Amino acid sequence: MSRKYSLAQLTVLHWSPPEMIYNAHLTGYDAVGIRPISMGVEGEHDFDLAKNPELFRLTEQALKETGMVINDIELAKIADGIDVARYESAFEAAAKLGVRDVISSIWSDDKDFYLEQFAKLCDLAGQYGISVNLEFVTWASVKTLKGVREVLDAVKKPNAAIFVDTLHFHRSRVTLEELDACPKNLFRFMHICDGPKEIPSESSPTYREDLIHVGRDARDYVGEGGIDIAGIVKKLPDDVLFSIELPHLEKAAKWGPVEHARRCLVTAKGYMKKHGIE
Repeated sequence: MSRKYSLAQLTVLHWSPPEMIYNAHLTGYDAVGIRPISMGVEGEHDFDLAKNPELFRLTEQALKETGMVINDIELAKIADGIDVARYESAFEAAAKLGVRDVISSIWSDDKDFYLEQFAKLCDLAGQYGISVNLEFVTWASVKTLKGVREVLDAVKKPNAAIFVDTLHFHRSRVTLEELDACPKNLFRFMHICDGPKEIPSESSPTYREDLIHVGRDARDYVGEGGIDIAGIVKKLPDDVLFSIELPHLEKAAKWGPVEHARRCLVTAKGYMKKHGIE
């Protein structure tokens, strides 16, 4: 079986969905993951397909002309002051484009609130045939695989899944044994990238800033850092899609965004082949 590769929005943050589709097709990807739900990240553009009919039309046209697919959308964030009902229009638009997955993460410390909201999110997405992939992010409220398992065990929703990003896996100090204990049907796709082996110290006054800097601006090409990506991947099902989320401002400036995206894919495929993962 040949692995499928997708290009994640954060790798090329400023590309619109049509740009992502055309450029990802040119550089050899099978799919893209887009951000029609704004995360409020500095410099992020508004690619809300639900409120921009022309952008939706161009995105649909790009899919038809290239044969590409949109694997996922993000980010259906669970946070204080946010009602997840606001995401319904994004789900409706995405479903019309054949999308079957959304990424979510939790940024509230109120457990009763986030469990209620995540359950509501799953029900809402389920109406459109979309699975909710809950990601643990090292600087979020739910930052470990254990925390994600607790949420899924509590809400018991059939369309809830576990989402692994190799950078957060490493930096949240999750173990491979923890993956062994997870039902394999809970994994649908994952983000891959590399990063420094050294993990910032929680006692450092710049701990959060250090995590965010690498996470958003300085991830490494697969195989060029210190993360055991092969070890993680080999614990997951063989049909898990690899979505490359690899923002690196210096590399993108040096090579240009198209060449950066291409190098992300070439290095990832080379690493996987070297480790017997194809």
